[in-house]
Amino acid sequence: MTSCCVHCQSTLPFKTHEAIPRRESCSNCGNDLHCCLQCDHYEPEAYNSCREPQAERVTDKERANFCDYFRLSSGSDEAKKEGRSAAQEARKKLDELFS
Repeated sequence: MTSCCVHCQSTLPFKTHEAIPRRESCSNCGNDLHCCLQCDHYEPEAYNSCREPQAERVTDKERANFCDYFRLSSGSDEAKKEGRSAAQEARKKLDELFS
C-alpha cells in the first residue's frame, strides 16, 4: 500500500510501514517525511500525540526526528480522523442498542 504526504497529499514513492531515512522529504512540497504527522502512531488525542508508549517526547510534530518507532502511515491525518469518527459512531449505535 502506498502512502501520501500529509501536507500536500501527493503520492509518496514509499510503501506503508516502510523504513525511510530521517532526512527524507516530499519531492512535491519539500516537507519532512520522518515526522510525527506522517507516522502511523500519531494520534492528536493520545498522550504526547503518540500511541507508542515507549516513544520519547517530540515537541515539533512537523519536523524530522530520531524516533525509533516511526512507521510511515498510509494517509493523511484527515483519514485517521475519519476512521476514528466512524468507530465513535459505531460505538454510539452499540451503546444505544444496549441501553
